Order: sequence, then structure tokens, then C-alpha cells
Amino acid sequence: MRYSEFWELVEEVLGSAHGRELVATIVVGALDNRTAAQALDDGADPRAVWHALCDELQVPEPQRWGADERRPAPPRR
Repeated sequence: MRYSEFWELVEEVLGSAHGRELVATIVVGALDNRTAAQALDDGADPRAVWHALCDELQVPEPQRWGADERRPAPPRR
């Protein structure tokens, strides 16, 4: 997953302003108690960050990949 794909999913799944706020403020245990933004800034894989953020926010698996049913869900690493 590229960074651009991460941000597209943030906007599509979590909402534009709300999603960016969540990325910047929610501390995720699976990301070593960092926010998603901090993890990305530290070089974490966007795919791992997306899965950890969705897990923390309890986003159901089918909703994690937006409205495009043809978009493949990136597997966890």
C-alpha cells in the first residue's frame, strides 16, 4: 500500500476532516503507543498502520476498503 492509498482510504472510510483528526490524535497500542501519523512519520508501513488504526477503531473488515468493491484488500503482513 502506498501512502497515497492510505490517505485515500482515510478520507473514504473515516471521512475527510474526521479521518485526518483520528490519524493525528488516536494513540494505537499496536503502533507502539503512537498515533498513526507518528508511525507513518517514523517510516512504518502504511498497510500495517491502516490495519492497526482500523482494528483500534473497530472498523468492520468489509468496510475497511471503501466503496469500490473491486479494490483488493491489502493483506496483513
